[in-house]
Amino acid sequence: MTTSNARQIVPASGMGLYVHVPFCKTKCPYCDFNTYQGIENLMEPFLPALTAEIECWGETLARPAVNSVFFGGGTPSYLPPGYIEQILASVQDSFRVDPAAEITIEANPGDLDAAACEGILGQGVNRLSIGVQSLDNDLLNLLGRRHQASEAVQAFESARQAGFDNVNLDLMYGLPNQSMDQWRRTLDSLAGLAPEHISLYALTLEEGTPMHRWVEEGKIPEPDPDLAADMYGYARDALASAGYHHYEISNWSLPGRACEHNLVYWENGPYLGVGPGAHSHLGDWRFWTVLSPRDYNNKATAWADAGVQPADELVESVLQGVPTSGGWEHISQETACSETMFLGLRLLDGLHLSDASTRTGVDLAKKYQAPIEECIQLGLLEQDGDCLKLTKPSYLIANQAFTRFVE
Repeated sequence: MTTSNARQIVPASGMGLYVHVPFCKTKCPYCDFNTYQGIENLMEPFLPALTAEIECWGETLARPAVNSVFFGGGTPSYLPPGYIEQILASVQDSFRVDPAAEITIEANPGDLDAAACEGILGQGVNRLSIGVQSLDNDLLNLLGRRHQASEAVQAFESARQAGFDNVNLDLMYGLPNQSMDQWRRTLDSLAGLAPEHISLYALTLEEGTPMHRWVEEGKIPEPDPDLAADMYGYARDALASAGYHHYEISNWSLPGRACEHNLVYWENGPYLGVGPGAHSHLGDWRFWTVLSPRDYNNKATAWADAGVQPADELVESVLQGVPTSGGWEHISQETACSETMFLGLRLLDGLHLSDASTRTGVDLAKKYQAPIEECIQLGLLEQDGDCLKLTKPSYLIANQAFTRFVE
């Protein structure tokens, strides 16, 4: 196999790399991600399994370029000291990592004292995403978080003292029993810390989670969608006044500090996911790893033991030969066009139709002329030359626009 052939799978411009860490000290009652508590006995075999999978993909794809690395979960900061460094060493050995690559790790505030922050930074991470969720202790208890408000603020200050100059803070709104006054105090306090990036997520009651059951049983009130909308509106105004750019429906950043890794998703670009339950999008394929951490550990190790068959192109037979694979689907041109439209429109500066058309090989302005015109007439979208974007009143009802690009 020649390297030029391998790059038919990953473009020369590179890809994003997502690393899924399934471990949590405690699992929050609203969470439906592929995460687990009480499986610490699987941490030790997880490290060689994960590095084996990384190395196998590096060989399969002929060591392609990587522009961003994102450790998500779960709670990556819960991993034992030195694990992140060893994982990143494997990434560096297996891929051509851009020296300026954004390398993010999600962290729980309770894990971030001064020594921990210095250790994470020293392991090669340059961006920290802290799951604050609220600065109200009653709401933190409701959410099952294992930190208090003061610990969240201290975690941020520890990150700064350690030398982190790129920090994201996550918050949730639209929570049961959450008042507008609570939200204002939390948001104003958070903005006052001046992180480079802020992500705000409305609570979604996912079926099968404890919190969904509590609402059904009447133990806690159902979230008020109208109040959640008011909270979102307040956030838009307050964060704009504080100098933040609202660049994606749920994300704000200081100038030049948008999350580079997440931009890969919104621009429908290529990314590889490793770890149990991680999803990937390469070429014309979407695929994912097995969910069970125990099965994953065994299958990733088996892949390394069996050896790697390098691929000239990504086809179903290649995916069938990946032991860690939990499934795959072929992405048709129709699906690629649709996803390029509704993912790109999440970026509030707008989707440039000519650039998107070049990426998909289809004239999207022509293909979607009717739904574009309909959305403009309904006040959901506005167009300025080549740039199509959501109108500000449609941010909270953006799905009304997005569904019109799904056939």
